[in-house]
Amino acid sequence: MAEHIPATFRHILKLPQTLVLLLGGPLAVILVSGSCLLAFVASLALLAALRFLAKYPWKQFVVMSLHTDMSDITKSYLGERGSGFWVAESKGQVVGMVGALPVRQPTLRKEQLELLHLCVAPEHRGHGIAKALVRTVLTFARDQGYGEVVLTTSMLQHSALALYQRLGFQKTSQGRQPLLTRDVLLKRPWDEEKRREREDKEYEGREMEIYAN
Repeated sequence: MAEHIPATFRHILKLPQTLVLLLGGPLAVILVSGSCLLAFVASLALLAALRFLAKYPWKQFVVMSLHTDMSDITKSYLGERGSGFWVAESKGQVVGMVGALPVRQPTLRKEQLELLHLCVAPEHRGHGIAKALVRTVLTFARDQGYGEVVLTTSMLQHSALALYQRLGFQKTSQGRQPLLTRDVLLKRPWDEEKRREREDKEYEGREMEIYAN
């Protein structure tokens, strides 16, 4: 999660209200005290506070996860039918993971499966591991009779968003948080799966025609 802090910090710095604060705060200090040094110190203090603000949501997410579902993976993900947890290994080392749980709302519990905690070690990215893990969840959901797979990610996780959308996920809503990163909700309905299967078959058919010619 620490890898997302710089992007979050840059996002906060680009916000209009942040620019007003960074410019107006030191200026107000100069007008009140007449000290440029004090204004410089105030600027550094503001930047430090914004950096802390950028770290806060990610650290809270880790703490919350370690005190809820990730505190006992066996109980949370393997203790009931319709949920699961998978890991990817390389040379005996775990390099990726993903979990899936039924959506908590009683009316949607048998209709939606939530994809959670998709993660691949940085040194093993770019090799299709994340895609394979997501496809594993999609196959599991279809075999278990779920209507669709849903997930929540951050608007700043551009590579993750691109991966999900390539695999057929559709953006359904976006949270509104003026300073911190906004959550993006996505879902993967099975009619999209059927459409993509048709496209794959058509593509394979075109390849066979080209090869035959």
